[in-house]
Amino acid sequence: MTLLVTGGAGFIGTNFVLDWLAQSDEPVINLDKLTYAGNLESLASLQGDARHVFVPGDIGDSALVNSLLASYRPRAVLNFAAESHVDRSIHSPEDFIQTNIVGTFRLLEAVRAYWSGLAADEKSAFRLLHVSTDEVYGSLGAADPAFTETHRYQPNSPYSASKAASDHLVRAYHHTYGLPVLTTHCSNNYGPYHFPEKLIPLLIVNALAGIALPVYGDGMQVRDWLYVKDHCSAIRRVLQAGRLGETYNVGGWNEKPNIEIVHTICDLLDELVPPATRNLPFASYRALITSVKDRPGHDRRYAIDASKLERELGWTPAETFDTGIRKTVQWYLANPEWVAHVQSGAYRAWVQTQYAAA
Repeated sequence: MTLLVTGGAGFIGTNFVLDWLAQSDEPVINLDKLTYAGNLESLASLQGDARHVFVPGDIGDSALVNSLLASYRPRAVLNFAAESHVDRSIHSPEDFIQTNIVGTFRLLEAVRAYWSGLAADEKSAFRLLHVSTDEVYGSLGAADPAFTETHRYQPNSPYSASKAASDHLVRAYHHTYGLPVLTTHCSNNYGPYHFPEKLIPLLIVNALAGIALPVYGDGMQVRDWLYVKDHCSAIRRVLQAGRLGETYNVGGWNEKPNIEIVHTICDLLDELVPPATRNLPFASYRALITSVKDRPGHDRRYAIDASKLERELGWTPAETFDTGIRKTVQWYLANPEWVAHVQSGAYRAWVQTQYAAA
């Protein structure tokens, strides 16, 4: 009994691998391309653990994926591998097309060939779980109901369009070939090991350094926030009992505007590490909040209706936003070396370019 996890050195993949091996002795084969956001240091606690086999490589490398499937004979493949940053997709969309569309296609082809050759009992037990995003659904108005699994796809960025395409491929492989697939759509994740270009870790890292906290436009863009370990528990549950061919929305029931997130983090840091303890010349980290030009095509609101997952599979998030964000801030405070090591000169240049003051 083995799992093949793709993208298992990224933010969500790392948390899934760590959580899985904390609860199970079933081995994980971890395939990751190790782009800028893939970080083996996040998996350092598994060094020497025979249950974790890391393989550097691309889901688009058919020969490698075929070899891993033949060698390890996994009972399931979980696809976390994706280029996932909207801003990067606006500046460099081709990487997103290659990984999210072409890579998913090649993974599906390899998995289909492997699954077709399994014995009847192994074939019926096999699963491919594809991890997607709520961004494929587009943007909601302030009074619109939250996204359900039947919501029309209306992607608005190269990133979300590439993920929408991958979702359609996964669905087609189920309906055309009978491949036993499951798809999940998550809302905005946050938590440990998050690369500091995304909103929450960027705010924490910048505040502690006493530099500007960039807020796009008026900061009233609304997102549903999901603690990453809750996301991992949902994926485990869908893998265990999800209906074949179905999609499941995974959300935290935490709709909040971005500016409220910024204020919450500032207030937590004011409590846990007051600016005076870091020799910063202000009484509150809120003094660092800086408005920057809004990004092109910025979706105004996302909201996930996760009631299908609760109704069919009995899953609900364990964390509220208040408990999850406190755990997240405390993790970053406790792991300054991890943060320092991911902040390369190239990363700092990227942030400076992306968040130029309005």
